[in-house]
Amino acid sequence: MKAIVLAAGRGERMRPITDKMPKPLVPVGGKPLIGYHLESLARSGIRDIIINLSYLGSMIPDALGDGARYGVHISYSDEGPVALETGGGIFNALKLLGSDPFLVVNGDIWTDYDFSRIALSPGSHAHLVLVPNPPYLKGDFALDGDRIVDASQPPYTYSGIGVYTPEFFAGCQGGKFPLLPLLKRAIAAGRLGGELYRGDWSDIGAPERLAALEQRLAAGRVA
Repeated sequence: MKAIVLAAGRGERMRPITDKMPKPLVPVGGKPLIGYHLESLARSGIRDIIINLSYLGSMIPDALGDGARYGVHISYSDEGPVALETGGGIFNALKLLGSDPFLVVNGDIWTDYDFSRIALSPGSHAHLVLVPNPPYLKGDFALDGDRIVDASQPPYTYSGIGVYTPEFFAGCQGGKFPLLPLLKRAIAAGRLGGELYRGDWSDIGAPERLAALEQRLAAGRVA
């Protein structure tokens, strides 16, 4: 399985840190945040990695190179100066991801999730890892067995980890577009699988969350 790590966003809420670097390169515990993903993917046996680029994008290949130091091979999907959002960014990289299901990981999360355990549910066009709603985020979805469903008060948040098939993007055209309408389409068709993960996960989307993770790493309270 190939993987794409999403790294094109501006990271507005992390300013002024992200005025000088893209958010996935923000150092935490002595290494860039994205480095933890690359190491975890390598441990899981996923070594063919695509990283999408936009904001200060040249800094990422300058820092990571071809991925050899992490035990992976990195290809880059450059979106130019204007990021294509999550849906458009993944669609733009399909030519590199190929015809098989692939893993998607947000570059600005922290998790100890074992990527080798994720699998596409039978009959699904995508499979999402959900987490219990943290205090700083509203919920996205609910679960009914291994299927994701809509709910008036969703108890779970999309973790930014999922497996997608190229068929999930059927009918899309190149350009900038969000992922959520496609997820809603898959829910309506009964083709969006999911699972709940209760392990270590955080959206590193604000300076205070970055500081909290740094403290936990320093204290040895993460795997």
